[in-house]
Amino acid sequence: MPDSAAPSQAPQRRLTPQAIALWALVALVGAAGWAVLALARGEEVSAAWMVAAALGSYAIAYRFYARFITHRVLKVDKTRATPAERLNNGVDFHPTDRRVLFGHHFAAVAGAGPLVGPVLAAQMGYLPGTIWIIVGVIFAGAVQDMVTLFFSMRRNGRSLGQMARDEIGPFGGAAALVAVFAIMIILLAVLALVIVNALANSPWGVFSIGMTIPIALFMGFYLRVLRPGRVTEVSVIGVALLLLAIVAGGWVAESSLADVFTLSPGALVVWIVVYGFVASVLPVWMLLAPRDYLSTFMKVGTIALLALGVVIALPTLKMEAVTPFASSGSGPVFAGSLFPFVFITIACGALSGFHALVSSGTTPKMIQKETQIRMVGYGAMLTESFVAVMAMITACIIDPGLFFAVNSPAGVLGSTVESASQAVAGLGFTISPDELAAAAKSVDEASLLSRTGGAPTFALGMSEIFSSVVGGAGLKAFWYHFAIMFEALFILTTVDAGTRVGRFMLQDMLGNVYKPFRQVSWKPGVWFASAVVVGGWGYFLWVGVHDPLGGINQLFPLFGIANQLLAAVALAVCTTLLIKSGRLKWAWVTAVPLAWDAAVTLTASWQKVFSEDPKIGFFKQVSVNQDAIDAGKVLPPAKNMDDMHTIVTNATVDGVLAALFALLIIAVIADAARVCFKAIRDPQSAQLQEVPYEESRIVAPAGLFATKEEKAELVAAGVGAGAGEAEDSGRTAEPRP
Repeated sequence: MPDSAAPSQAPQRRLTPQAIALWALVALVGAAGWAVLALARGEEVSAAWMVAAALGSYAIAYRFYARFITHRVLKVDKTRATPAERLNNGVDFHPTDRRVLFGHHFAAVAGAGPLVGPVLAAQMGYLPGTIWIIVGVIFAGAVQDMVTLFFSMRRNGRSLGQMARDEIGPFGGAAALVAVFAIMIILLAVLALVIVNALANSPWGVFSIGMTIPIALFMGFYLRVLRPGRVTEVSVIGVALLLLAIVAGGWVAESSLADVFTLSPGALVVWIVVYGFVASVLPVWMLLAPRDYLSTFMKVGTIALLALGVVIALPTLKMEAVTPFASSGSGPVFAGSLFPFVFITIACGALSGFHALVSSGTTPKMIQKETQIRMVGYGAMLTESFVAVMAMITACIIDPGLFFAVNSPAGVLGSTVESASQAVAGLGFTISPDELAAAAKSVDEASLLSRTGGAPTFALGMSEIFSSVVGGAGLKAFWYHFAIMFEALFILTTVDAGTRVGRFMLQDMLGNVYKPFRQVSWKPGVWFASAVVVGGWGYFLWVGVHDPLGGINQLFPLFGIANQLLAAVALAVCTTLLIKSGRLKWAWVTAVPLAWDAAVTLTASWQKVFSEDPKIGFFKQVSVNQDAIDAGKVLPPAKNMDDMHTIVTNATVDGVLAALFALLIIAVIADAARVCFKAIRDPQSAQLQEVPYEESRIVAPAGLFATKEEKAELVAAGVGAGAGEAEDSGRTAEPRP
């Protein structure tokens, strides 16, 4: 039956003339940024306009649209106890200060996507990707994250797949469970591979990132045992230790200890798998939450400094607003036209299915108050979107000739700066061999040719901005290698949180067969499910590291589509729950982005399966390579006939999986539509799996800073009124039996 819980109404505060003037100014700044980006042609455009367009849009969206969804659509209830309060066991369910939880959630969802996706999409110009990043996050990505978090929170933190099974039905639910878990393993293995590539043979990076683990453990015990609730204190201490670890990493790299922290790719795989398992089984307050919170300081701090550097240095966007590759689909970085592939390439930062797994995994088990979902769900996603905007800027301020020399595959460029210069000229851009050599030398690299994947380009752009503000050309190499390490730290926090989320998903699935698994903190279930999850992505990672054409390298082409198909599942579940809970008139909030995402991902899936272009279609790749095998020819990137057979196998597997995932998602959407139509025809027949209302005894602010009303509530509860201080972090009742 429809949701009957009494909501807490949004504070009815009339905007003052000063507030109206302020928001009008914010809107004008954002509009000016958009106008310059969209209309400027044949002239230099400062990257600062992109920052203005993004920040202005985010501010308006958070203040008005997110507030509307929170209070009018979802009707959050600050008097209702969350799973963290009702089920607090100090392991997985634990009421967590909203600032720490924001850090955890942001760090968990902000992985490789917002750093590398926009860089690759810059092939088509700065404008299409920027529009998708900003508009997509406001109306799709942040909405998905927040609404999924809300509905999972109302269901004791159930995973996305299990919510689909409970609310849609056995058929659509089974399809969702299989698709979600399989996609999850692929996503984690891909993210882990990026980390291995970034940290291999880098003692500075390994030491600095390794030190975040003991620092996080110290912070966890500090907040839990030594000084409970003192978030400000532990933040200052943690940031100081983090900065020391980063500086010390440079010392270690130049010392006799360098060999100890110089790890091969294989050794890194072992350590990452062990770390993922440990982070999954330890109590969430001990390692995962404080490490993610600590990482957020470096992530957000670095991006904020990067934005400040853009405002100070005012670099210009050298890439065209829209390149010819947007229509031709023949770009060297990735094949395919603007629609649908820009919207697949840029996932995290605009709309990402992986986020829904975190929003229905760790975060709903840790949030103190329902009213905090806007800050944690919507706010963290806006923050990640800004990371994606900065990544787009770093790609577009470097010379386009250098961009394509770095991001084009070796088969296009050749092996020398001379051949690369000629290949880039063939693409319509100019860069001399001497300029290519000088660019590599400026960052202490032997070569920058074919450094594909997006990460090196981001590091180049970041070093360009930072060196323009601090240190000049003499520090460019330092900033470049700092950026590489920063990217590895950015992604590792997604792997550890993702493993725990995968554990929750597997336990929910197994709980349908053996009920004790549904107790997510049941020790045998915790250890078994964690081992299966890390074993799954660890296997694909290990094989991929040792075989350039095997393991996760085989499944890498599925990453973007699989991630966006996952978003379709999340939005379908959210739309179904809005309708079943009596919110039909607001269902468009998730139904519109669902329709867009389904159109994009299913179009991309169709093209990847059936396209006659071998650069796009998997089965066409099979045909072309099989014909070459029959003729006794070896085609790049294969080096011998064995590689040719492997490529045929990989393309076949990818084609079958792409078709299978698309069919599973179609099944989920179709079954969800059936349930929605039934609920619309007969609202009384709608059965929700929402847990009964229970009054909350926690007092905590909804946002980063306590409002006047919240301060009064905190004082009345005897907690304290200092906004942003430890005393207002929340008053928690004793754990309930």
